[in-house]
Amino acid sequence: MTPETEGPTGIRCRLGELLDQRSMTLSRLSRIVDMSYANLSILKNNHARAIRFSTLVAICRALDCEVGDLLVVDDT
Repeated sequence: MTPETEGPTGIRCRLGELLDQRSMTLSRLSRIVDMSYANLSILKNNHARAIRFSTLVAICRALDCEVGDLLVVDDT
């Protein structure tokens, strides 16, 4: 089975919720963290298979949150 066809990871990204709470767009976050809109969209839509620690730190700083606010365990 290739990574693209694997099932759920058990981790859910709350990026969309956090952006909504802060009235921030994905485009704005993209500029702040210097990451492509497409890659952030993959993360936001829970299609990411991995994320660098440096990316997590940049997103958490931009959104003034903790990693646990951004990524949560989701066994559904």
